[in-house]
Amino acid sequence: MKLNNTVLALAISTLILTACADTEDTDPSLLDGQVGTSGINDASTNGLNNGSGINGSEMGGSGMYGAGSNGGGVSNLGPEFSDPNNPLSKRTIYFMLDSSQVQQDFVPVIAAHAQYLLANPSQHITLEGHGDERGSREYNIALGEQRAKSVANMMKIQGVSESQLGVVSYGEEKPAAFGSDEAAWEQNRRVEIDY
Repeated sequence: MKLNNTVLALAISTLILTACADTEDTDPSLLDGQVGTSGINDASTNGLNNGSGINGSEMGGSGMYGAGSNGGGVSNLGPEFSDPNNPLSKRTIYFMLDSSQVQQDFVPVIAAHAQYLLANPSQHITLEGHGDERGSREYNIALGEQRAKSVANMMKIQGVSESQLGVVSYGEEKPAAFGSDEAAWEQNRRVEIDY
């Protein structure tokens, strides 16, 4: 019940931030690695894709990409990080093409990690931002950083201390999947939560 209230509070906060965000038009023809004249083509790093609420069936966070997990570094954490039914076991947040906007399916995962950090103030995480191979190295580094900052901002809204959060971007340098097709690109557009 506590997690449901947290998710609801996060969704409301996100909606407020989204309503206050700049509503700059986005050129849909831009790809994940192409920059428009205003820099990164995403004015929506604060919130969700739409204003719909979150219901109990979305608590799994599997979404259209499945539930990612880093796998490494879990041994020194609690058993909840190994339980596939627990949102804490999911430590990869995936993004749409040319976007640093957190998808609604991953809000419960971020909320669970935020609650864990609040309950364990000595824990620290690094949010590792990544992009796919398209576009320049510089653009992908900037986009990876924006993705990691989007996740960090959602955690800060829930009360996580900035001192518990580190942000780093690898751009296209550390792909999760090799290949030059949509299946590989989907896996590479991500933020990994590293404890």
